[in-house]
Amino acid sequence: MRMRRKKHREERIENCSDLVIKDIFEYKDNLRNIFDRKAPLHLEIGCGKGGFISQLAELNPHINYIAFEKNLDVLVLAMEKVQEKGLENVRFVPGNAESLGQLDSQQSASRIYINFCDPWHKWGHRKRRLTHQRYLEIYKNLMSPGGEIHFKTDNAPLFEFSLNSFSEFGMKLKNITLDLHNSKFEGNVMTEYEKLFSEKGQPIYRCEASFCDTSAAES
Repeated sequence: MRMRRKKHREERIENCSDLVIKDIFEYKDNLRNIFDRKAPLHLEIGCGKGGFISQLAELNPHINYIAFEKNLDVLVLAMEKVQEKGLENVRFVPGNAESLGQLDSQQSASRIYINFCDPWHKWGHRKRRLTHQRYLEIYKNLMSPGGEIHFKTDNAPLFEFSLNSFSEFGMKLKNITLDLHNSKFEGNVMTEYEKLFSEKGQPIYRCEASFCDTSAAES
């Protein structure tokens, strides 16, 4: 179901204007320059209502976060969560993964989070999946040596596709689980979708994939 347009959306976005990167191409050479301090940079592609990114930023004040979201009606909710918590280490970009491909911001980020993205069920639409190799090329250009993708989904076929995609791209896989909430993995931060799916008893699939075997990513 499509979310209804939020009342006073533009006004509410403007009230959070200090959190919004209106023109990310101003920082196309280095995304780190968005913040006024030097710190590891992590990205989330498709932050939804912001439950995940706001929790993560609160738990890790020493890390800077940039969250991308193309749907303005959920983006405003994410920004309001961060504003309410008074977090200074999060910025938002009204856009999607495609915009990253137009940047020349090499070695800016050390981690990318992709949570419960659209599975694009039809095989002919597979190039739209955020773990397709055409997107991996984009991510690799942005990441420092050893940079990691942390991926979660409730969709088994998408997870299988993603594992194959990561492997074929030469990435190193670790912390693979086919049932996250019944695994020994510690420190999981849940998204809104994840809570909904897990309450229904659906297994959550998770893995980490790094671009380089010889360098450790920043923490």
